[in-house]
Amino acid sequence: MNTHEAAPGAAKRPPGRPGEVFAAFLKLGLTSFGGPVAHLGYFHDEFVVRRRWFDERAYADLVALCQFLPGPASSQVGMAIGLSRAGYLGALAAWTAFTLPSAIALVLFAFSIGFLGQALGSGWLHGLKVAAVAVVALAVLGMARTLAPDRERATLAVVAAAITLALPSAWGQIGAIVLGGVVGVTLLKGGGPIAHAELPLSVSRRAGIVALVAFFTLLIGLPFLAAATESQGVALFEAFYRAGSLVFGGGHVVLPLLQASVVPPGWVSNDAFLAGYGAAQAVPGPLFTFSAYLGAVMGPEPNGWAGAALCLVAIFLPSFLLVVGALPFWEDLRRTPTAQAALKGVNAAVVGLLLAALYHPVWTAGILGPADFALAAAAFLLLFMWRAPPWLVVVLSAIAGGAISVL
Repeated sequence: MNTHEAAPGAAKRPPGRPGEVFAAFLKLGLTSFGGPVAHLGYFHDEFVVRRRWFDERAYADLVALCQFLPGPASSQVGMAIGLSRAGYLGALAAWTAFTLPSAIALVLFAFSIGFLGQALGSGWLHGLKVAAVAVVALAVLGMARTLAPDRERATLAVVAAAITLALPSAWGQIGAIVLGGVVGVTLLKGGGPIAHAELPLSVSRRAGIVALVAFFTLLIGLPFLAAATESQGVALFEAFYRAGSLVFGGGHVVLPLLQASVVPPGWVSNDAFLAGYGAAQAVPGPLFTFSAYLGAVMGPEPNGWAGAALCLVAIFLPSFLLVVGALPFWEDLRRTPTAQAALKGVNAAVVGLLLAALYHPVWTAGILGPADFALAAAAFLLLFMWRAPPWLVVVLSAIAGGAISVL
């Protein structure tokens, strides 16, 4: 086969087919338990070791790009893999196949939660909320070790938590993230450049600019459109799009962002929110599919399957736009000390956001007495020391919660 050097900014012809990408990711969507770090390991085994779509350095560079961007890193890596293999349809195929299994499972859980709660009592639902305490505590510990490992960033995390608790709204969380970026640029510059490897995919600069313009246009314009139209559907799309745009540091950070958007207006009760978050730990695939559950249990319409689809698309759309938008400019961006420093501060701040969420609503709703505390401690022990899979801990917590309720 003859090869030709592509013109600067031109996109290379993808080597595969969307159906091939869909089949590969459907298997992963059905079996990838364990959270985003585990997902990246599954991707490495499937696409570097087994299928050899990437070499080690190229895959590592792809992961570095997606960890730099806001949004769910594992889903973004999946989109980028699909994009490199089969173009934009490949990216859509990868996202669909990896996301739908857990999204469908959580929507079915949403439909059954009322019936199951009446049939089995509410104790097992409370057990799900207790399980969420252990899961979020472990996420805070792991993120703090990685993203706030020194005194400066640990202090920033605590300050961000205080701001988030003092201003319990989306604006308080946005303010904490902005503060983290400012402090990072001011105080956290330094460190070597990210190791270089050529990415195995190409998106034209024109396509990247269009994607970035669309990302910021929606982020800025949707709140005004929601206010002007007073449409519940637009308001719902805006809330989930904003959450998907501001999640730095890990999928668990979506918890406080979504809670502040859907619970205070009365769209979803706090109990239903936390029960669904606990259930989300028991399904494979990305944690962001929790949005489908929220859309299904939403009080005002759109809800059910329509609400689930709307929320699911809204929360993942920023990730797609950012992956396409950042790829042509990644080499320049990665070498900018200011961008690296800002990211350090933002990541420390999101540790604070999750720390605040661990207290409220997770702890305040889940720990109501000594038995709840003992169950949460046991669940944390299983996760942290015994390395038990989250789905098993969630199931055991639900069973224990039901047992405690009848004692």
